[in-house]
Amino acid sequence: MRAEELFHMFPQVMRSRWEQVAGLADRLQEIRLRVNVPAAVWIDNREWFVDAEGMLMDRQPGSGAYRAEELEMILKHLCQYSVYAFTDEIRQGFLTIQGGHRIGLSGQVILEEQDRIRNLKYIRYLNIRIAHEIKGVADKVLPYLYDSRGQALNTLLISPPGCGKTTMLRDIIRYLSNGTKYGRGMNVSVVDERSEIAGSYLGAAQNDVGIRTDVLDGCPKQEGMMLLIRAMSPQVLAVDELGSEGDIRALQMASGCGCRLIATIHGSSLEEVRNKKYMRNVIEGRLFERYLVLTRRSGRCEIEGIYDREGMRC
Repeated sequence: MRAEELFHMFPQVMRSRWEQVAGLADRLQEIRLRVNVPAAVWIDNREWFVDAEGMLMDRQPGSGAYRAEELEMILKHLCQYSVYAFTDEIRQGFLTIQGGHRIGLSGQVILEEQDRIRNLKYIRYLNIRIAHEIKGVADKVLPYLYDSRGQALNTLLISPPGCGKTTMLRDIIRYLSNGTKYGRGMNVSVVDERSEIAGSYLGAAQNDVGIRTDVLDGCPKQEGMMLLIRAMSPQVLAVDELGSEGDIRALQMASGCGCRLIATIHGSSLEEVRNKKYMRNVIEGRLFERYLVLTRRSGRCEIEGIYDREGMRC
């Protein structure tokens, strides 16, 4: 991330408070803005607070708390002063801005019939997650993701939260799309339900997902997979965070249409995923030919292992 991108997240009158953080923009991971307390930032996996003068403090300072009106001003600025135009995204609890950075939102929920969320109001909590595109993170796993004919293998990435599964997925998509020494480039379609893979802004991917990749942004996985199969004729279909029986049924239908599959799921091990009710038949049916398991050791994210469809380590 560049300092200019950070400054552009805030109205002009607030930017001076962010000068010290901007100097560390390339190491910035997250900004937390909460009503009546100072901003908190995560830099190199360590939390700091920002006081009224923009100084970084290792404990909560006595100044710099954000008022409700200031948070509303920041939100309007992020929405280019047309909050109404972003209603659909706000209802889902997040915005994606230029650069692929994602803003989580929380406040008071407005419900409609059947307890469905119609919108959010009085938004008083913002979580700005800085997009970090790490190219080459998939280099070590690429040889295991192709068969002898150069075709992509159905692959499931298993990872606890915060271990880089979406970053790994994005890099795999880029390689499959562009082509590698293991196989030619393929048409890849991505269902990016929460705008985390491609980081689309106004429909255009902000992250490099490859030259043969089509992105469906903000669409639920089940509907999105079927839409892309009908509309874009993908050779590879990629989705993030499987979480329901409906997701699995859509994957199985996509596989039956001849698509290769790349997906992720939360879990700490293959055995844990196997024990999820909606995944048992998938694993026993050997839909996936590769399992890539990520883990965290000593504060670092690592590849725990790569397994074949039988669950044997490759």
